[in-house]
Amino acid sequence: MNKKIDDYKISIKLDVRRKKANKTYPVKLRVYGKQTKKEKWYSLDVDLTEDKFETIWVNGNSNKLRGSNKEVYTKLQAYLSRAENEAREMTVFDFDKFETKFFRKSSDKNNVKYHFDLVISKNMKNDKIGTAESYKYTFNSLAEFSKTKKKCEGEKLTFNHITVDWLKDYEKTMLLQGKSITTIGIYTRTLRVIFNNAIDEGDIINDIYPFGKKKYSIPKSKKVKKALNSTQLKTLFNAKAENDNEQLAKDFWFFSYSCNGMNFKDMALLKYSDIKKDRFSYFRAKTFDKTAEKTEIIIYLTDFTNGIISRYGNKIKNDFVFNIISKNDTSETQYKKIKNFTRLVNDHLKRLAKRNNLPSDISTYWARHSFATNSMRKGVSIEFISEALNHSDLSVTKNYLDGFEDEAKKEFANSIMDF
Repeated sequence: MNKKIDDYKISIKLDVRRKKANKTYPVKLRVYGKQTKKEKWYSLDVDLTEDKFETIWVNGNSNKLRGSNKEVYTKLQAYLSRAENEAREMTVFDFDKFETKFFRKSSDKNNVKYHFDLVISKNMKNDKIGTAESYKYTFNSLAEFSKTKKKCEGEKLTFNHITVDWLKDYEKTMLLQGKSITTIGIYTRTLRVIFNNAIDEGDIINDIYPFGKKKYSIPKSKKVKKALNSTQLKTLFNAKAENDNEQLAKDFWFFSYSCNGMNFKDMALLKYSDIKKDRFSYFRAKTFDKTAEKTEIIIYLTDFTNGIISRYGNKIKNDFVFNIISKNDTSETQYKKIKNFTRLVNDHLKRLAKRNNLPSDISTYWARHSFATNSMRKGVSIEFISEALNHSDLSVTKNYLDGFEDEAKKEFANSIMDF
């Protein structure tokens, strides 16, 4: 990798600003970024007197030094060489990246857990708790397989360990454990991101990359769209709730359905300030960090959705509309509360479904699919559905509706002779 020689300057210096009780000064690594015109001094856990520093480092020669002096010189030279190497590998010198790489263990470059922890930490710092959790689940699964099947502790798992055969064994083991193709696909795609990150950072070489053509292919499951048809929607809407939680589950599911398949996290984050007369607007939390241009979604209120807000809305109207999270919660607390609320809805929704001969695996996510497919069946244009779902382009919507059109064609074929 080519490197501008004037991007940075690194040297070993004696920090004489404060003398210690034993009359020594700390030896530090001085790094100067010429583009930013900033310098930082990093401690190296070596203390020397001015005379010793002159003897060992300024005028030192490894061939002439003996004993402890030579050991100190070798140690400082190793620090300097490592710092130069880490800085040289960066396309543009950056202090944050330099610090991360310089202060880690040399084995971290090839360590899978280290790179997972970097991504998890970054997402936690950016309040993307769900994404961080997803990376945690993936690593825990890989670490368990590595420990039980490959006799290698997860903390010691390296990128070199994960070969094409390793991944095939992992997939086979997961299937034998009853894990779905979808879950395996999610975990291996997440691992692929970690591989790509490590390659982009220059920590591993592309030669050991196990994914791609003639290598390991990430499994794809056949897309099964989860949606209720119009008859099933009517059955669920009229289903008799046996307790308050079942009524709440049904009400919030249909609120999501009525609001263009609104995600439950977005419902939890909805504020009274978002409501203006006969409508409310919001930005999807799921895509908020993915694009520079944010698309505002506008939902027109109906008698039904107004009724849900009236029934479940906070009485004090300076917080979120629904009493799912609070403005005083941390991001992590909000994530847990939304997850628990969604689980509550799903649990009681399934009980309603079971008593009314509806699909037993119904969940909150079905509301979004049901909105899309029933809109299509009513003759709504794909352009309208795409805008309502806040998809980036029509191709995403067409992929989303894949399977629904085949079902509609089948229904048409079966009814063609109904005169």
